[in-house]
Amino acid sequence: MNSARRPPSIFGRARQQVAFAAGNAAALASRLTGRGTGASIKGAVMTRIDPTLFRRLLAGKRIGVVSGTNGKTTTTHLLAAALRESMADPRDVVTNADGANLREGVVSALSTRPKAPIAALEVDEQVVADVVRHGRPEVLVMLNFSRDQLDRHHEINALGRRWRQALEAAGEEGPTVVANVKDPLVAWAAQPARKIIWVDLGTEWSQDSALCPACGSVLVHDDSGHWDCPGCELSEREPDYRVDGDEVVMPDGDRLALKLQVPGRFNRGNAACALAAAVEMGVYPPVAVRGMRTVQAPAGRFAIGSYGDTRARLVLAKNPAGWAESLLVMQSDPVILAIDSLIADGTDVSWLWDVDYEQLAGRRVIATGPRSADLAVRLSYAEVEHEVIPDIAEALKGPFDGTVDVLATYSAFLRLGRMGGVDLK
Repeated sequence: MNSARRPPSIFGRARQQVAFAAGNAAALASRLTGRGTGASIKGAVMTRIDPTLFRRLLAGKRIGVVSGTNGKTTTTHLLAAALRESMADPRDVVTNADGANLREGVVSALSTRPKAPIAALEVDEQVVADVVRHGRPEVLVMLNFSRDQLDRHHEINALGRRWRQALEAAGEEGPTVVANVKDPLVAWAAQPARKIIWVDLGTEWSQDSALCPACGSVLVHDDSGHWDCPGCELSEREPDYRVDGDEVVMPDGDRLALKLQVPGRFNRGNAACALAAAVEMGVYPPVAVRGMRTVQAPAGRFAIGSYGDTRARLVLAKNPAGWAESLLVMQSDPVILAIDSLIADGTDVSWLWDVDYEQLAGRRVIATGPRSADLAVRLSYAEVEHEVIPDIAEALKGPFDGTVDVLATYSAFLRLGRMGGVDLK
């Protein structure tokens, strides 16, 4: 548990109140002008006025942190729900529910209930080291590393190195790490942690883990999918928690049925990580699962939007690993794929060639969004029947038989959410 928070001076309290007021005003302006929830601009204004807020708002809390390329928003929602279910007053748990996960987003979320004793925080991969250093979290969930927004994140090995260095620096005061046993870079980055809980998420993506992050040797995968490095001691460990169908197998062998409202095997894996983190923070496992079952559409993911006569289920994915898993939950015919390449998506869309669109063969596909022509080229090579409707609003006009599934990158997803009246928190 973190040490007690030092009370700010009279000047510090006054500056904090000014920062809160200015941030709230900026967030309101953002919402009124239709530019989003305002969480990020709120945090940016607040930290400009009081640069100490990030450190001071983290101090004195019990903190569970979730990070990784894919799944961190949903996993954070699941963890927050598990923690709230165990509390007499659910307001004692604060979280950044809208997915604003940079320093500004964390500050914005914590400012809503600065005295809340527990925080479940989604954190961008580049902010993990800062949160470990300043917040001393109890638990850090390390989900995965995958190529994503290459113009911003560059090499994922560099991110893994930063996480490892943060854990080395924290030493015995560092967090318990809940780590994806199937991801070699996660396994290597987690090594210095004082305690590691290994989780088998039950997913299969391995295209981002060809080389050993420790020594550079080519990793070997056996017939059962286990990985091993022939050049050093790095190897897949036995999991403490593992997903088996709709159940999580606990460390003692007991099984808990998940019965989640969010679809897909990747979300069952996310839930297993959230469960492990919640248990580490003192939540009784059945209570944690009961809380997680209340999560329906985290930050708009899997929500149903209305677009005139069309109802569409929105699915978000931003990189090859995310698309590979998300395509498995697309049930409608046709399927709409919406592609953009703004800063939030990553301007490099070459990753489209790493997605197995061949699995959509035999179904009608509508490619939409500013980069729909790029997607159409990839679909043509996959021999998938498709049509290109660049304007997203036009693509949704239909008519469609029942609810249509829409898989979208981040900017397109936000636009679809606003168009369809979806709550993005």
